[in-house]
Amino acid sequence: MSETLAINGGKPVFHEGELDQLVPSWPIRFPETEQKLIDLYRDPNWNKNYEKKLMTDFAAFQDAKYSIWMCNGTTTLECALIALGIGPGDEVIVPGVTWIATAQAPIYVGATPVIVDIDPDTLCIDPVKIEEAITPRTKAIIPVHLYSSVCDMDKINAIAKKYNLAVVEDCAHAHGAKQHGIGVGALGDVGSFSFQLSKLMTAVEGGCCTTNSEDLADKICRASHIGNSYIHPKVPLQQGLMCHQYRMTEFQALIISDQLAHQAELRDRRERSAQIVNRIIKDIPSVKMQASSYADDTRAYYFVTFLLQKDFVKDGISRADIYAAIRAEGLLIHEGWGCPLYKSPVWNLPESMYVKKDTEVSEDVMYNRLMCCSNTTFLGDDSVAERVGECIAKVMKAYTK
Repeated sequence: MSETLAINGGKPVFHEGELDQLVPSWPIRFPETEQKLIDLYRDPNWNKNYEKKLMTDFAAFQDAKYSIWMCNGTTTLECALIALGIGPGDEVIVPGVTWIATAQAPIYVGATPVIVDIDPDTLCIDPVKIEEAITPRTKAIIPVHLYSSVCDMDKINAIAKKYNLAVVEDCAHAHGAKQHGIGVGALGDVGSFSFQLSKLMTAVEGGCCTTNSEDLADKICRASHIGNSYIHPKVPLQQGLMCHQYRMTEFQALIISDQLAHQAELRDRRERSAQIVNRIIKDIPSVKMQASSYADDTRAYYFVTFLLQKDFVKDGISRADIYAAIRAEGLLIHEGWGCPLYKSPVWNLPESMYVKKDTEVSEDVMYNRLMCCSNTTFLGDDSVAERVGECIAKVMKAYTK
């Protein structure tokens, strides 16, 4: 490996465009799906019960009893809150770093999102900040398993039990992730998954809720299926349950169903690559990989995330300098969403509609410390992972005090 950085005229670790040739393009297309889509298209009813199959199979994959499918991962959060009876006058605690849907869902049901800070190492919602934010109006917590970490669900569930709060896990980044051997989405009251184009499983759009509660599964299904239920189809709709038409299509269900058969393999490949990269950079004090809550967490790695340790970076070197140097080595690195939730250009709500607590860590992480890689970068073989590690190590060694 050349010690001269590519940005300074040295030889890059990957020549231009090389890494794209060594990892799968996204989304991954599985050959068995194409003919099934043709057959479904030719079916007179466009229905071969793929959604019903997915309800069983995905629930089992996440160690839950039920999964209920919808058109996207925002509607799933909304319907989870509807099923839990959350509405006007209630407060729902959410983290300062997440996609806007996490905080918009409470607003959609008339509740108030309360934004709290994150843990500086896991980047997930800080349980200490959750407890500090609880008021008599608090009714739920939405922890987000962010980027490549799993929240500390032991502490979050203990707080929820102490204060009689519901827990809706936002699992949009965490298909196949587990904590203590149990799938995310089965650790709280309800899990919410997204299948938008960038997600680890995708049909361009799609969403589902997971739960172990038969009652919640029935209510979520009715809330998203104009009052109808797959759980208790002969039981009439209860009065007062706000219902929408958020159903997904059989075409989405087919694509996702076929992807499910490959998820454990892809998750394990990303995990192996992440371990290789971590081994290469672990002794460099200026950069660390995003931590998870427990040593036995099984991580899904949506964004493979690194955190600058600013005290060890040479004076005068900015994150932008580091980004430019790593990109010159042939590795695309980015800044996630670029800002905390409440500063997103698509979070255009007046401050009267939400509460924001102190979010110093959220701002420091998003503006100064965060460095993300796409999950597809970690789907190459071991030699690709070694070279990805070399890209980061080469630059960070050069910029470490």
